[in-house]
Amino acid sequence: MAMQHASDWDRDAALTTARLLLEIKAVNFRPEEPYTFTSGWKSPVYIDCRKIIYFPRARTRICDLGVEKIGRHVGYETIEVVAGGETAGIPFAAWIAERMATPMAYVRKKPKGFGRGAQIEGDVPEGKNTLLVEDLTTDGGSKIRFAQALRDAGAICDHTFVVFYYGVFPGSFETMKGMGLNLHHLCTWWDVLEVCRERPYFAESALKQVRKFLEDPVAWSKAHGGIGSVEEARALRDGGEKAAE
Repeated sequence: MAMQHASDWDRDAALTTARLLLEIKAVNFRPEEPYTFTSGWKSPVYIDCRKIIYFPRARTRICDLGVEKIGRHVGYETIEVVAGGETAGIPFAAWIAERMATPMAYVRKKPKGFGRGAQIEGDVPEGKNTLLVEDLTTDGGSKIRFAQALRDAGAICDHTFVVFYYGVFPGSFETMKGMGLNLHHLCTWWDVLEVCRERPYFAESALKQVRKFLEDPVAWSKAHGGIGSVEEARALRDGGEKAAE
């Protein structure tokens, strides 16, 4: 079932973002050769938000919408620091921080050196309300790790923003909410499908497979060789973290 938008503005922003992503060919449908995410999920769809950095008009519009979304849902004077997640989140954090007139930092995937700020570059936003920015999220795993790194360094990190949220894998909102992390996003796959009704961006056979995936992503992933439960995703994530230590 499609996700509900908080307001007409949110819906318009979502559809505008989806149109831009389709126009710059950041949207990929490949049902016959599914993508495998680091979380273990199999998916017939993949979004390449890194392509946004190449298109100045698209990235300007998307970042403007992102800042407006943050203002509406978090507050215009609430955020004190913007932090990007290495590496895809760094350019988006820079553009958003510039628009919001805030300091910017970025969070490494792994600590470099020792101490509270070992994963933070720029400066440690200790005691500051910090917005974590990345390009997208599938099941929220990387957001949890980055937010925890910021908190361990002394930052207040209650909000994260992404351009694109897959909006289908179970447990992502709940897991982030459980650690007090609120996810804000511009659009999801449901918005992309809605825009695809306007113009034939993809073959109907591909769209049919995508709809089938969105209606039951867990069963689709399992049937195509991927993981089939939140528990498996969590076990893979925890195992990867231990291997990196």
